[in-house]
Amino acid sequence: MRYVIIGAGAVGGTIGGLLAEAGREVVLVARGAHLDALRADGLHLTTPAGARVVRAATAAGPEDVELRPGDVLVLAVKGQDTAATTAQWAGRPVAGGRTAGEDLLLVCAQNGVDNERTALRRFARVAGMGVWLPATFLEPGRVSAAGSPVTGVLTLGSFPVGDADPDLAAVSADLEAVGFRAPVVRDVMAWKYAKLLSNLGNAVEALCGPVREPAAKELLAATVAEARAVLAAAGIEPTSPEEEGAARGDFTLVELPGVTRRGGSSWQSLVRGAGSIEAAYLNGEIVLLGRLHGVATPLNAALLRLAEAAAAAGEQPGGHDAAEILGAARAAA
Repeated sequence: MRYVIIGAGAVGGTIGGLLAEAGREVVLVARGAHLDALRADGLHLTTPAGARVVRAATAAGPEDVELRPGDVLVLAVKGQDTAATTAQWAGRPVAGGRTAGEDLLLVCAQNGVDNERTALRRFARVAGMGVWLPATFLEPGRVSAAGSPVTGVLTLGSFPVGDADPDLAAVSADLEAVGFRAPVVRDVMAWKYAKLLSNLGNAVEALCGPVREPAAKELLAATVAEARAVLAAAGIEPTSPEEEGAARGDFTLVELPGVTRRGGSSWQSLVRGAGSIEAAYLNGEIVLLGRLHGVATPLNAALLRLAEAAAAAGEQPGGHDAAEILGAARAAA
């Protein structure tokens, strides 16, 4: 089984790096300066086990990879890139005469809940992955992950709900062998909706900085409460906090030598000047469901609008006031 990591940034780089370090066959797909650094100097990976350099095959895109039966595609791009990326890979030939979309398992190692549905348009075999993996990617060629005693909790399950894909057990075993907790569950989307609730704070953190001050905490709590009302109206039941807690167990973040983790994925997008941000597939998912089911979502709508504007303008994190966002959204409601 070979793993083709499509988007070898924070999450993809950590998963691919640990698999490659343990001797699994891996291809890291990246672009730009990050790809150049991987090819020149390898992947600099830091975890609680230490800092080291991992070597793996690299590719700039699907045209660089000769796909084989049994390959597993791990999609680790942001949600805003899922449609274009799956379109690029689905039609690629697999040795033997068929295509990636017809034959290969695609695992969506992504935040949000729309990726699997989007992928299913072009891929016959789709699995979701609930990603609890506090990883950082700010410099080309360098990725860190601060989870301990396991690097992350990566809940797997086929999409749509049903019997697990026959390859998922092997994927789970490989991930657990390299330091992840990776259970296979029947309804992975319940886990991903629970993760979505926690990811609604990504925009708050990106716009306002660390969620420590009372106003930021209040904004986050109100945003999540708004989302819970939307999910209830839509008839969607996320995994309970108790079940999530049992799965995570003693998983926690620790300090890494020479690395300071200051923010999550959306915060990192602003720091890197990526030009786009995943808010449309996090807060925007709540806005969409709210409009479909008649529930007002002024806070999530405001966060989506401001986050996308910040990314487009090249803003750095922390330029907005949480109290002002909260007050303006409530006044407009």
